[in-house]
Amino acid sequence: MRMIGIALAVLVSNAAIAQEAPKLDPVEERIHNDWAEMARYRPANAKLKPTPGHPRIVFIGDSITDWWRSGEPSFWTPGRIDRGIGGQTTPQMLVRFRQDVLDLHPDVVHIMGGTNDIGGNTGPMTLADTEANVRTMVELAQAHGIRVIIGSVPPADRFPWKPSVETGKTIVALNAWLKGYAARTGCVYADYWSALKGDGLGIRTGLSGDGVHPTTEGYKVMAPVAEAAIAQALSRPAPAPIPILR
Repeated sequence: MRMIGIALAVLVSNAAIAQEAPKLDPVEERIHNDWAEMARYRPANAKLKPTPGHPRIVFIGDSITDWWRSGEPSFWTPGRIDRGIGGQTTPQMLVRFRQDVLDLHPDVVHIMGGTNDIGGNTGPMTLADTEANVRTMVELAQAHGIRVIIGSVPPADRFPWKPSVETGKTIVALNAWLKGYAARTGCVYADYWSALKGDGLGIRTGLSGDGVHPTTEGYKVMAPVAEAAIAQALSRPAPAPIPILR
């Protein structure tokens, strides 16, 4: 009887602990259950159809890429595929790079990330950490015969959600590395920072509602930069793929 009593006490205690455990908000729950958000585009990837006569361009990035579809729908002509996810950092982009880029067999991939690395969305990161993730994505793409566009981090002199972070100078330093790395590795560099910058190190007045994310007018400024980068990338021969064992 004593043993039964102890077992019942343990069960009651465990039930009480379970009831007291705080519920996760939707963002935290998603991070715990699907850290890189692999589920976001899995169904859409499975339904993709070829677009004869139109090269396939995959854009991978964070909210700036994610919101581009609604911000400037006319940019998304046949063959252009948006695989941005709001709030993501480059390590998350890297985890889903095979599913959301390589397995789609694009002619060109457009990689733009780093804003949320600087903001520390998935924990503290150095510029070297971000650079390593970008390098790995580029190396994977080129090993699969995919041309690469590296997009600059757009200008921002502060992050509203984390005002204590030094953004302007950090973005300038990261973009300097991205531009140099693109030149060294045969990638095309899309300089959105110069196109969007206003006075100082922030985005130009009227091109963003929060100083970080482009408005429709901001995306209209970005579009010609992207168009030129796509044309330049497609004019170059594709990298020689490396045989991949399966």
